[in-house]
Amino acid sequence: MPKRRTARKKSKPTPKDAESQLSLKERLAIKRKRDRQRKALIQFTGIAGFLSLIVGAVAGLAAGPKLGLGAAVAILYMSLSFKYPRYALWGFLIYVPFGGTITYAIGNSPLLQLAKDGFYIPALFGIFQYCRSEKLPFIINKPVMTSSVILFGYCGIVLFFVNGLQQLTSDGELPFFLGILGLKVLMGYIPLTICSYYLVSNKQTFFFLMRLTLVLIFVCCILAFMQYVFLVTGICEGTRNAEGNDLFKATLESRCLVGGALLFSPQEGQIRLPGTFVAPWQWGWFLISSAFLCFSSAFNEPNIRWRIFGMVSMGAVFVMAVLSGQRIALALVPVIIVALLVVTGQVANLKKFIPVAVLLSLVLTVAALKNPEIVEERISSFQSRWGASPPQAFIMHQFKWALYDHGEPLGNGLGRATNSGRALAKTVLVETYYPKLIYEIGPMGALSFLGLVTVLTAQTFKAYRSVRDRTLRSYGASFWFYVLFISYNTYYYPLDVDPVAVYYWFFAGVLLKLPVLDKEKSPNELGEEEESSSRKRKRFQRKALRRSETLV
Repeated sequence: MPKRRTARKKSKPTPKDAESQLSLKERLAIKRKRDRQRKALIQFTGIAGFLSLIVGAVAGLAAGPKLGLGAAVAILYMSLSFKYPRYALWGFLIYVPFGGTITYAIGNSPLLQLAKDGFYIPALFGIFQYCRSEKLPFIINKPVMTSSVILFGYCGIVLFFVNGLQQLTSDGELPFFLGILGLKVLMGYIPLTICSYYLVSNKQTFFFLMRLTLVLIFVCCILAFMQYVFLVTGICEGTRNAEGNDLFKATLESRCLVGGALLFSPQEGQIRLPGTFVAPWQWGWFLISSAFLCFSSAFNEPNIRWRIFGMVSMGAVFVMAVLSGQRIALALVPVIIVALLVVTGQVANLKKFIPVAVLLSLVLTVAALKNPEIVEERISSFQSRWGASPPQAFIMHQFKWALYDHGEPLGNGLGRATNSGRALAKTVLVETYYPKLIYEIGPMGALSFLGLVTVLTAQTFKAYRSVRDRTLRSYGASFWFYVLFISYNTYYYPLDVDPVAVYYWFFAGVLLKLPVLDKEKSPNELGEEEESSSRKRKRFQRKALRRSETLV
């Protein structure tokens, strides 16, 4: 009886292994290319650093040392961001979750809140130049581009005929510049879809992106947990010593360790942690976004160690959703996880589902048993808030207020309900997103934006459904569900501020790239096509070795 041959498990080739199989001439060419790139980087950095020092010195003499130092740093990293857009985008992603902490640690300056755009905007122009030089399409999806142009054209009409007329009759306000800021807030990060599309050049880069995202989420949760411990142990006072209404308001004066304004009045049962962000509600939406991103890695990461780390990060998100006092995160994070199990089909995958379910159940059970009063307080706070102001009633009231009480055909002007523009002109607070759009740009403007996100949702759905690779397809399902959820969510205005304003458009671009990555073959598949048998592979290596010895 013939012996059955057992197939050997092929190890994944590393870049060093692949390079070692090249000829001496090819290896020398690669080395020369790396040397040229290193020399170009040093020269460009030197020139940019010299120019930034000159500009910083002039600005320092004219307006003070702080402004001079800020101008020098800004010019340097914006120059490098334009020259090396890919590295700038990685820096942009790393900066976003820590932007609030950096802003208030250095000094509460409005310019610091725009510092991340110093990475993003030059990188966008750098990507445009890259597409021109490589003759690649800058418009990655025509239906999305068409919808964006329609919305931009409509907003231009509002900017000139509403904000512009207000500027002519204003007394000491700057409504036109407020409109420019409002337009930037509304549409400024849409081009991130293009940036992320070209940033994720292959599967290796895609998995690096997801692993970096996991690390950022975990670090932010650890810092937020330390913030909570500092408050509980008394290292930070929070608002426990405040008086009157200040016991129920998040303030910057009570800032602790990281982030910005917080509320911590345990005697009143009040806690709202900002984590690493500017305000508590932004931290709540970061936790909600993290639930989508951690879930996809916890179930789909090909490396078992990173898959376990994804589970741990998802457990950290659950814990902080309870401890941070964010009612919306406490309500939505568990619902999102359950919905993702159904959308991605992971319920049927018992080998992956059961360990994750057991781990999360264990983490939450231990946390609940050790802190029963905290869990009880969070649940009662959520119930009381729901009873006092049910979300559906609150949203309907805001729609009625925007449509009938303050409705205008073209709206009241771009930026008029944008909180960050209150230094330029008078603004109002509208706490639901689509009523905010109706107030600013009118019903037709709100419908134009709704049309844009609907087209984006449809295009990303088509993209993820066309993917055949199971791992990428499951990632795509998680991303698409995130796009769907944010597109039609009108509770609060997460699309106006970090991190949702960034993650929504960024991961939509990644999702549109998945069909291209799906066609890319893994190194093992390429190896199988090039070498049909182990004997042929060994013969090729022997010939390469003899050829290199001859060249030497």
